[in-house]
Amino acid sequence: MSLVEEFVKAIADLREKDALELVKKLIEQGVDLSTILDGIRKASDIIGRRFEEGRYFISDLIMAGEILREITEILRPIIVKEKPKKIGTVVIGTVQGDIHDIGKNIVVAVLEANGFEVIDLGVDVPPEKFVEAIRKHNPQVVGLSCLITEGIESMKKTIDAIKAAGLKEKVKIIIGGGRVDEGACKYVGADAWARDVQTGLRIIKEWVGVK
Repeated sequence: MSLVEEFVKAIADLREKDALELVKKLIEQGVDLSTILDGIRKASDIIGRRFEEGRYFISDLIMAGEILREITEILRPIIVKEKPKKIGTVVIGTVQGDIHDIGKNIVVAVLEANGFEVIDLGVDVPPEKFVEAIRKHNPQVVGLSCLITEGIESMKKTIDAIKAAGLKEKVKIIIGGGRVDEGACKYVGADAWARDVQTGLRIIKEWVGVK
């Protein structure tokens, strides 16, 4: 088993100490950031599946979120090399009914490192909170996150609420998370979807006119 595979397994098994030690080893060995972030995505997918299979519970998702928060802090010096010029604003949040932070905090850190002002609404965010945030902050992009299948329906309700408020033409909407794919993107009415941080960043940069 490679070090990256060990890292994925440690996160998925909620072994906090091992996960933190392994991410430090990966950094020391010069493993590139994209490989580490992809490992986090794979671990998040496993955690999501275990939750839906009834093997993990809400408390486990909270624990996973805490592990990812600590990993984000370790990775932050690599992600944020210098404070860039602001290039756009993104409102992001985990949709109603889903309390996970897994992955979202990494996305926030990467967006901020690339010059975006990020309004992080947190987790279990009802549709009206997204609507309020769009009105208040005038973002170019809205990001919706979910780890579990039930979150897809919440994404649809959120986008429907944004449309009903007459705000859809003002923003681009991207969705992400373990249960997101092209079919889900079309179903909920989003403009794009991403399975990993790098893809999401590329799409968002294109939307705001930055290569």
